[in-house]
Amino acid sequence: MKFLDDLPRFLFFTGKGGVGKTSVACASAVRLADAGRRVLLVSTDPASNIGQVFGLTVGNAITPIPSVPGLSALEIDPEAAADAYRERIIGPLRGTLPAEEIEGVTESLSGSCTTEIASFDEFTELLTGGAASRGYDHVIFDTAPTGHTVRLLQLPGSWSEFLTAGGDASCLGPLSGLERHKATYANAVQALTDPSRTRLVLVTRAQRSALDELERTYAELAEIGMPEGYVVVNGVLPDSAGTEPLTAAVRRREAAALAAMPPRVSALPRDVVDLRPENVVGVDQVRALFSPAAPVPAGERDPGDVPLDGAGLSALIDEIERDGRGLVMCMGKGGVGKTTVAAAVAVRLALRGHEVLLTTTDPAAHLAQTLDGGGLDNLTVSRIDPGAAIRAYRERVMAAKGKGLDDEERAALAEDLMSPCNDEVAVFHEFSRAISESRRRFVVIDTAPTGHTLLLLDATGSYHREVTRQMGDGAGFVTPLMRLQDPALTKVILVTLAETTPVLEAEELAADLRRAGIEPWAWVVDGSIAAAEPASPFLRRRARNELDQIERVRREAERVAIVPLLAEEPVGVARLAALSESIPQRA
Repeated sequence: MKFLDDLPRFLFFTGKGGVGKTSVACASAVRLADAGRRVLLVSTDPASNIGQVFGLTVGNAITPIPSVPGLSALEIDPEAAADAYRERIIGPLRGTLPAEEIEGVTESLSGSCTTEIASFDEFTELLTGGAASRGYDHVIFDTAPTGHTVRLLQLPGSWSEFLTAGGDASCLGPLSGLERHKATYANAVQALTDPSRTRLVLVTRAQRSALDELERTYAELAEIGMPEGYVVVNGVLPDSAGTEPLTAAVRRREAAALAAMPPRVSALPRDVVDLRPENVVGVDQVRALFSPAAPVPAGERDPGDVPLDGAGLSALIDEIERDGRGLVMCMGKGGVGKTTVAAAVAVRLALRGHEVLLTTTDPAAHLAQTLDGGGLDNLTVSRIDPGAAIRAYRERVMAAKGKGLDDEERAALAEDLMSPCNDEVAVFHEFSRAISESRRRFVVIDTAPTGHTLLLLDATGSYHREVTRQMGDGAGFVTPLMRLQDPALTKVILVTLAETTPVLEAEELAADLRRAGIEPWAWVVDGSIAAAEPASPFLRRRARNELDQIERVRREAERVAIVPLLAEEPVGVARLAALSESIPQRA
């Protein structure tokens, strides 16, 4: 593997959700540890699954991997990091300040901004020689899906600029040592942009959307000075998968995508990793990831022996349509097909004559690619663009709060609005607007991958608590969270693949939603090989591996739709409409 040659101390894996960053990061960590290096594997994804890959609980503390001497892992848990961060600030104040002042400090540290600050504080400590990373030859970062990671890697520079300009922010806490923050963030920027210390590895699949996003990511990271990158094309269908029509179609699709690879990233050093017949779970499978996939012998049990009697998307859309309007949110792990499912639902509702808004909260969205330039008169497509949302938010606040201020006061307000804290608030405001639109038409939201969406929901919860505190229990009001909690107004669809990790993460997301008072309405299993009824032993092995996960989804969900793997990508209005009407069933 070229990307592992002459390796510097820090290694970053990034890419679109679902491309296999965690698998590639774990395999790299195991290979280095097997070679005698001391390795720390760190997940910056709020929905990390490193522990699932190795079959143990990792969490927000450095945990040795017993089966791989020399390897330890850490999952930066946003909530645990935020709790520890708040305690570091509030603890010394107890007994020195009046209770009401401590309550005010606690309130200022209760929002999603503090959660984000705490997470990337841990990240920057690892980059700048903090105690946690000392003694390791290599620190490998398995990052969140692209949009969240770009935000994370931009934050040290954003905060460094903001603090250097003299800015202040309540989420950094009073008496918290702004000079220390400035030095830490400046050092983090130096580490990220030094190729002798940091290597960027861009993981992708041989798919048009993933490759296009790879180019966007590379361009954005180049703007902040990240070093030249390496490309890993993961999960390419091997020759050993056979020559049936389905495999032949997938190979043509992959070859066409790689041939059209954007020039800027096609020139980077590239490695190709085969798709495996088994899920990459467990140390043995992780160790084998970089080896060629071996042929699967004939005689695999036919997955058709187990009924796949879930409905298609059409049955779900029929039920959604009965309300005449409302909010549909497609949620789940990156790369499981949320965008395709959201677009298929929106297209079918629009074709049935309804006014539909299809939008996304994903910073790395590709709705336009999924629709492939197609459109319908009563279908509006938009994107909650974080950059545009932030600019609009600052303009609104300046117009409202800045009215009547003198020049010095307006300058101070403008400076405060440059704080990165305001970014999540701005996106939340646009998210709230989309929710309110569902009172008069259908709104279908393609959400960001799980971790980023949970942060957005955290902001929604913070706003609800603040409104409740200000208005009082007896007042009449409706917050965005209350709309999300009302099943008559909102239908949450969890999208997953029939694989261990996506299903586990969907279960965890369902539990998080229930704790917020939001009940998932339906599950969709997308891209099912078993539902496609493959012929080759290789694909039948993968299909057989799906069956337990499909049964697991059925036990969890009241409504389940199964969408088969298709020979052609469901891109464009016609194919999306056909996808939503397909009903794979077996007697």
